[in-house]
Amino acid sequence: MAAKKTANEDVFAFATVDPTKLTESYREFAEKGLVQSKEAYDKLKTAAEDATKTVEQTLESAQAGTVEISMKAIDAVRTNADNSLTHIEALLGVKSVAELVELQTGFMRKQAEAAVDQAKELHEAARKVADKVSKPGKDAYEKAAKNFQIG
Repeated sequence: MAAKKTANEDVFAFATVDPTKLTESYREFAEKGLVQSKEAYDKLKTAAEDATKTVEQTLESAQAGTVEISMKAIDAVRTNADNSLTHIEALLGVKSVAELVELQTGFMRKQAEAAVDQAKELHEAARKVADKVSKPGKDAYEKAAKNFQIG
């Protein structure tokens, strides 16, 4: 009777583990982890290199933009100084109060128009510089977001 197993004995019996299958499963798991780690490292390395290039491009754009805005500001100052000197020369030749008022009113109107035009030019230049400076960062973000999407 000892050779006959009951249903209760089978429930409590331990399954035998095949060590070769366990080793094989562990090896596959380790190899898969290694491949995934290498892929992640490569992505991070590429992202770091791209970030360095982005910073360099941003700094170059910022420097070029600063020069462009500075040149426009210098041009505006030069124009205003020339207009002021011309106006002073004209004031030296004034023969009446009416002529002085007319000359001064014309000068003020001309200066106000010039100031508006100069402000528009500086604003447009600053907007272009901001676009140039932010473009490498935007491009890098889009590339990084695309590279690190889960899918």
